[in-house]
Amino acid sequence: MELKVRYVLLLAVGLWSTLLLTTVTAHQEEEDEPIMEMGGDMDVEDEMEELDHGEELLDGEVEADMPPGPPPVPKVTYKAPEPTGEHFFAESFDMGTLDSWVLSKAKKEDIDEDIAKYDGKWEVEDMKDGKLPGDKGLVLKSRAKHHAISAQLLRPFIFDTKPLIVQYEVNFQQGIDCGGAYVKLLSQTPDLNLDEFVDKTPYTIMFGPDKCGEDYKLHFIFRHKNPKTGEYEEKHAKKPDSDLRTYYTDKKTHLYTLVVNPDNSFEVLVDQAVVNSGNLLTDMTPPINPAAEIEDPDDHKPEDWDERPKIQDPDAVKPEDWDEDAPKQIPDEDAVKPDGWLDDESEYTSDPDAVKPEDWDEDMDGEWEAPQVPNALCETAPGCGAWQRPMIDNPSYKGKWKAPMIDNPNYQGVWKPRKIANPAFFEDLHPFRMTPFNAVGLELWSMSSDIFFDNFFITNERHTADHWANDGWGLKKAAEGAAEPGLVNQMMTAADERPWLWVVYVLTVAVPLVLIIVFCCTGKKTAAAAADYKKTDEPQPDVKEEEVVEKAEADQVKEEKSQPAAADEAEARPALQTTPTPRPGAEPVPHHNTWPWTRQRHGAPAWGAR
Repeated sequence: MELKVRYVLLLAVGLWSTLLLTTVTAHQEEEDEPIMEMGGDMDVEDEMEELDHGEELLDGEVEADMPPGPPPVPKVTYKAPEPTGEHFFAESFDMGTLDSWVLSKAKKEDIDEDIAKYDGKWEVEDMKDGKLPGDKGLVLKSRAKHHAISAQLLRPFIFDTKPLIVQYEVNFQQGIDCGGAYVKLLSQTPDLNLDEFVDKTPYTIMFGPDKCGEDYKLHFIFRHKNPKTGEYEEKHAKKPDSDLRTYYTDKKTHLYTLVVNPDNSFEVLVDQAVVNSGNLLTDMTPPINPAAEIEDPDDHKPEDWDERPKIQDPDAVKPEDWDEDAPKQIPDEDAVKPDGWLDDESEYTSDPDAVKPEDWDEDMDGEWEAPQVPNALCETAPGCGAWQRPMIDNPSYKGKWKAPMIDNPNYQGVWKPRKIANPAFFEDLHPFRMTPFNAVGLELWSMSSDIFFDNFFITNERHTADHWANDGWGLKKAAEGAAEPGLVNQMMTAADERPWLWVVYVLTVAVPLVLIIVFCCTGKKTAAAAADYKKTDEPQPDVKEEEVVEKAEADQVKEEKSQPAAADEAEARPALQTTPTPRPGAEPVPHHNTWPWTRQRHGAPAWGAR
């Protein structure tokens, strides 16, 4: 029974360990899964499959005389993405210039002159720790400065019958303390001047990551035009339910995508996975459409309006025997002073061992008195000092009399102002029809530098956006995944970030090891017990372990040496065959079942004999 329990425990721990490793591996596979879904036009996946078979590298060249050991990090050849299909803006920065972009020359209003100017630096350069040589991007270079840069679209985007898809890549190469990496789609207005691009420049949509302190945001804001007044009001999408922290801290390239559909639905995606979705009519704050009715601001509560649901009974009378002056507690008249109570002793007495300090000045410090210490006589006595009866609750105490509460016969309910038609009411059932935009811009303040932007794309076709993502971010993701460390290194890195994982790792290794040691050390007792059992004449199964048989035969030889007379008698008799010839019609005896027959040489009954 104990053996079975040990087997079960060992199996359970093994399953637990396997589950833990499977979970970590699954997490790694989930991170790489978007790459596998983007098959299609990419050659990188096929090249990586060839590498797994140890035959070819990612660039297609055959590796000759490959040295032993782990395979080298795959080399991915970068190719700039090319836009296909309908699109309004496509920028990969692989030309290495900012010729199509405009740096703002404006200053912010209502701010100190020292920091009002948009003098933050922008550069087009490779990623610092990039895995794709030749892949350039737009980099925000300065800290604690205002940055503003923008570019015109190929043609204005008009919200009609097709969706809007905006996507671009961001990599926080140095992490991010406080700052944004969002993009603004600048509204098409007659006075739009990209040279004067500032924070107050009208925009249609603001979208992208933003972080300060422990507040991780992924904005989707659009400016809605009031059809009655013509004024614009910002509408903010609800906060994503997903944990966004990883996207800001892992220093990897992430693809941010916004999809707004003509049916007013929207999706926010990171790395082609939806992290937020909803409807413009129901999931924006403040709501698109105001309430049809509002409270009348001119309505006031009447002076005689009674909102009291309960009142004191005006007909109630205080009982004659009600004593409001009775104390809440009284002395217990039944209490008796305990025997041995020391009335003449106080609980504290002067310390007899105390000595007045030599520097004590009675003129300055007053008359010296020894400090008080607990009275040693009171430690063994029930108490010291003047005895007093303990206090108990007064059964006659009733307190201040109050009339009981009854339902208010004049209760009119909680007053609320009457409802009137909202003079500002309107109903816009198509908020998707936003203000057209014809430029894209980055207007940012950041306390972190080296924020890497790449592969901006605006279209109204989902498959066109996916194709651009596959050729740009997909290739970059494949290169980053190929260069990632193995599972063990990932587990070590995860434990560095989350120290409690070390406990899981230790338990995963130590518990099975301890169980195996215990199992191996205690298993010999069973074998010894079985060997002793072989020396008895108790019936046992025919088939025995080989080492038990050898042990029993050795014991038999000892016994024969200690009995010479029996040995002589055995020599006089014909030697008994180890394996007797079976009688006609009897079943043959297996050759390994020698021990029961040997026992018959000494007159012992065969196994199973009575």
